[in-house]
Amino acid sequence: MAIYAIGDLQGCRTALQRLLEKIRFDPAIDELWFTGDLVNRGPESLETLRLVHSLGDNAKVVLGNHDLHLLAVAAGVKSLESQPTLAPVIAADDREILLDWLRRRPIAHFDERIGVLLIHAGLPPQWTIEEAMDHANEVGNILSGPGHLELLQHMYGNRPDLWDEALCGYDRLRFIINCFTRLRYCDSDGRLDLRPACPPDEAPNHLIPWFRVPWRASADTPIVFGHWSALGLVQEARILALDTGCVWGGALTAARIDGEGVSGLWSVDCAGLGAA
Repeated sequence: MAIYAIGDLQGCRTALQRLLEKIRFDPAIDELWFTGDLVNRGPESLETLRLVHSLGDNAKVVLGNHDLHLLAVAAGVKSLESQPTLAPVIAADDREILLDWLRRRPIAHFDERIGVLLIHAGLPPQWTIEEAMDHANEVGNILSGPGHLELLQHMYGNRPDLWDEALCGYDRLRFIINCFTRLRYCDSDGRLDLRPACPPDEAPNHLIPWFRVPWRASADTPIVFGHWSALGLVQEARILALDTGCVWGGALTAARIDGEGVSGLWSVDCAGLGAA
């Protein structure tokens, strides 16, 4: 068996198919980990959802901010007008099957077999891996249940920006969602800044990539994530960043992670598959 982690798809099914051919994916024995943002911006969001859904238990998917936004649009919380690439999903005959499946995906996946965490964006430095999974389950239990509409209505916003175990209600859930699906930078005190998307050498001096905070409590666990196309492929100190900007004409990247560290990297060129 091989486990391959794959960066953000964002509606680029054609690139995914080419990448699966390149790694010689065998659905009988192999497992695919997707870093989230299956949809939006690219031209094939519906087709991408159908393909990943069809993989069944071979696919481990964590939700990204664009996936959550699709759920919000489908629920009528947000308008479709500003997100035209999601229109085919909303109009599809099988939308309820796909959206129900998507809504039940977690925002974090930890595999005890290999001791690796899969997320879309980041973790605040205060959280251990055990705490991160507990918080991910808080959100997942609501998102997969009858309270999901209210959660989708209240998840937008940048506050609160500092973790406090005493946070409650939608403030607490919003903070958790923002970390797992939107985080790139925080300051030396662990306060989130969700605005910059630039690479680290262009960021304000007081901001630190979340994974480079010196006192980060999750530093001993390997973490795979996407979300940050301006960062690109990064391998450092048990960190693997895999968003290599496929939807922007970059590449779609896969890493084999079932051994000690990364035992292989593959990518396909995504030129001509850029954002709609």
